[in-house]
Amino acid sequence: MGLFERYLSFWVALCLFIGISLGATSPETFQAIASIQYANVNLVVAVLIWVMIYPMMIQVDFFSIKDVGKRPKGLLLTLSINWLVKPFTMAALGWFFFRIVFADFVDPKTATEFIAGMILLGVAPCTAMVFVWSHLTKGDANYTLVQVSVNDLIMIFAFAPIAGLLLGVTDITVPWNTLLLSVLLYVVIPLIAGIITRYLLDTPTNHARLNHFLHKLKPLSIAGLLATVVILFGLQAGAILAQPMAIAFIAIPLLIQTYGIFAISYGAAKVLNLPHNIAAPACMIGTSNFFELAVAAAISLFGLQSGAALATVVGVLVEVPVMLTLVAFANRTRHWFDKECVDSTFSHRSVRKKLI
Repeated sequence: MGLFERYLSFWVALCLFIGISLGATSPETFQAIASIQYANVNLVVAVLIWVMIYPMMIQVDFFSIKDVGKRPKGLLLTLSINWLVKPFTMAALGWFFFRIVFADFVDPKTATEFIAGMILLGVAPCTAMVFVWSHLTKGDANYTLVQVSVNDLIMIFAFAPIAGLLLGVTDITVPWNTLLLSVLLYVVIPLIAGIITRYLLDTPTNHARLNHFLHKLKPLSIAGLLATVVILFGLQAGAILAQPMAIAFIAIPLLIQTYGIFAISYGAAKVLNLPHNIAAPACMIGTSNFFELAVAAAISLFGLQSGAALATVVGVLVEVPVMLTLVAFANRTRHWFDKECVDSTFSHRSVRKKLI
């Protein structure tokens, strides 16, 4: 895990401060950026988000799907959490907090947009960062790749219908053309580009060219994310300065959602008797979000200056430190899943006692 990934929340917070400062002192600059759009898609942000998403899609290997039948319980857990539980709990928490708990502090239009941003986060399961979480929990890398690949394939067909359903349930008018365009722009096209790139650079016996290419792209990907954060918070500067508690209001239900989903999935993994190197990555996929897609969809659907776009960016701010705490928890509780780990530890202690 590199310097930027490890301290991503710090960099996002720094860009948040920079964006708000620039937005307050030079709002015309951000308005000019906001005006560069076509078919409700801001072209500047679209390029930045492509820069973010493309390297992640290269990591997805659809040839791994042939192994989908091996150890199906871990995959079943991931798919159930991602598509049958998480989107609906996120929508419910958004509705509960912004229609009831914070109803007196946030105007109805902004509350509706905050809920929409949370829903878009909930419908976008993690793609790239889960490889980091899997590595940090000593997960099975090949199985993680299968899980991510299957999730991305499902996302092509499920993201728009589930997002549309939940946005409609929360009384948000769904611009279906824009929603489908977002899926095409930010899932299908980058995914196809990633597949082609992987085909051209990767071979079964030599991954060096592909890994070198990904290494070169990583700084661009992070720069794209941070530049997007600066633009979003620059455009939101007026609203945030007028209502600084907005970020805290959004963060509270996101924190509850993240820890709650992990608890549900980790408990289910224990019941299913999964080995830890399958259970931990499966739970991390279900817990974290493909925030790049959520940001892109929120901007396309509601605009750069919308509460929905702000909510998705707050999701970036919250996710990394929270996920690191969950990684630490998963590592400390490895013995809950792997009996051989307990036996090995016990045996090691016994040997030490004999030596003493």
